[in-house]
Amino acid sequence: MSQRSMLLLGTIGLAALSPNCCAFNDAKFERVEVIVGGILPDEGGTWNSEDSPLLRPFGIDFNNSGQMYIVELEGGRVFQLTGTVQPVKLSGDGSKSYRGDGGPLVDATYNGMHNCAVTSNGDIFIADSWNHCIRKVDAKTAIVSTFAGTGKGGFSGDGGPAVDAAFDFIMCITLNHSGELLHVADLKNRRIREIDLKSGLVTTIAGNGKRGVPVDGSKATEAPLEDPRAVASDSRGNVYILERNGNALRVVRTDGTIHTVAGDGTRGFKDGDALQSQFGSPKHICVDDKDNVFIADDENKAIRKYDPVSGKVTTVLGRGFGEKNLQLLHPHGVCWQKDWLYVLDTSHNRILRLKP
Repeated sequence: MSQRSMLLLGTIGLAALSPNCCAFNDAKFERVEVIVGGILPDEGGTWNSEDSPLLRPFGIDFNNSGQMYIVELEGGRVFQLTGTVQPVKLSGDGSKSYRGDGGPLVDATYNGMHNCAVTSNGDIFIADSWNHCIRKVDAKTAIVSTFAGTGKGGFSGDGGPAVDAAFDFIMCITLNHSGELLHVADLKNRRIREIDLKSGLVTTIAGNGKRGVPVDGSKATEAPLEDPRAVASDSRGNVYILERNGNALRVVRTDGTIHTVAGDGTRGFKDGDALQSQFGSPKHICVDDKDNVFIADDENKAIRKYDPVSGKVTTVLGRGFGEKNLQLLHPHGVCWQKDWLYVLDTSHNRILRLKP
């Protein structure tokens, strides 16, 4: 095991994230902080997105000490950010490959990572999407293993160990509110699956494998799904599902029924009553401390918010909202952390944060 990997995963002497820690010019937004990257010329700055240390960042999460972990889809690398001038690469060589199980994090490689999830004890789970599996980094040893999936696309294994189950394009993984369950968006199987972290067993909680729009109130496991790209649960145990081609946000309630709660199913841009709102190929979601759902609305170049209490959808960033000069390009990741909403402005190779 690499001593460097152990040190990087540790929590001794780590600094908190500081705004504009990686900005290369002095320009600042009024309401948005730049965490990695800078402000573009069209926004009033001088930074060039090609100068970023990141290449198409897709997902982030934090450990209990506030360290940020970043995964790249196309760059194929895993980074850690602890308030330093630059994110530090922990793993990945940029190749589209599947190596390193049983060895130190520094030697592992991936194929199309979409996001990551960090447990309360510091273990890191990575959605290694095109390898059809979930990788795990042990916080104590920094050793990498395959936690779920066989490495080949397919569907099998419900009721048994996740490591023996087959998945097909794992697009998103998130921990539930208590941290005991790992939710999995199993894209090409058109299912949302759930892994119990104590038992290691996997089950399907939504989707029957067929493509279609689910009927409101139907049993979630017997209903079709369009294309479940992202999944996140709230503090009450409701599980939200984002469908990109379906242009809709759905929820599996605690009674096991599925309902569409936002999006009229057509592509467009419209705020207001949630069921009459429109999205543009939305990509990812997260849930805040008040159970609001934030949506990375990819093609609309915006971050949207669904309020389950008011039943409204609003735009909080992009297209002149939130920060009038800011321009998003393919925002593919959102993460809520200690009152801040973090946004991955993927095609600008930067990470932002704001307080909505």
